[in-house]
Amino acid sequence: MAEKKIVQETDRAEVVMAKAKDFWERNSKLISVVFVVVVLGVGGYFIYTNYVVKPKEEKASEQMFRAEEYYRMDSASLALRGDGQSLGFLKIIDKYSGTKAGNLACFYAGVCYIKLDDNANAIKYLKKFSTDSKQAKARAYKLMGDAYGDMGKFQDAVDYYKKSAHVFEEDKPNSSEALFLAAYMTDRVLKNPKAAIELYKEVKEKFPIEKGADADNYLAQLGVYNVN
Repeated sequence: MAEKKIVQETDRAEVVMAKAKDFWERNSKLISVVFVVVVLGVGGYFIYTNYVVKPKEEKASEQMFRAEEYYRMDSASLALRGDGQSLGFLKIIDKYSGTKAGNLACFYAGVCYIKLDDNANAIKYLKKFSTDSKQAKARAYKLMGDAYGDMGKFQDAVDYYKKSAHVFEEDKPNSSEALFLAAYMTDRVLKNPKAAIELYKEVKEKFPIEKGADADNYLAQLGVYNVN
């Protein structure tokens, strides 16, 4: 009985080996190609990351240093366009697109254009800025709200103020200010009291300490009292 079992297991092993051999003979070329592609892909990614992306990031960061200095000195034009020796944010964006520095330069460029009263370009570059930081995103939305407001595009301004207020409500001082601006502009500029009342109520509910009293004041002017 034991011998029969051993023979059966041996037969099964031989069948498995035969199938494996047959599979390899039929697919060896495909398997080899796939293996080579995987090796080349991994190797290519390593080379691209370490010898293309990393040096580009380092050069972009080096170029940002001087532009950021001009930004801190409130020299918006030099920060944007450079000084002939070092690059400004605009050249950094063009030359180092796809890098973290190039992306950050979009934010800086947007702020510089606001300082130069060029709101259309401010919005253009702030929209190009991408970030996972909710605080930075809220700041960019608020700036776009300001820019749209200065251009007379008040509904767009309100929309971006609301985005700014809602993206990171934990930052109560800035979120409350953005939401209050949305309410005020809806009330006094867009002349939409119904929508304004809802926004003032939201301000009072979410930010009672920061803007609650102001919201109460404007709600009273709209005939709404004793809002809890």
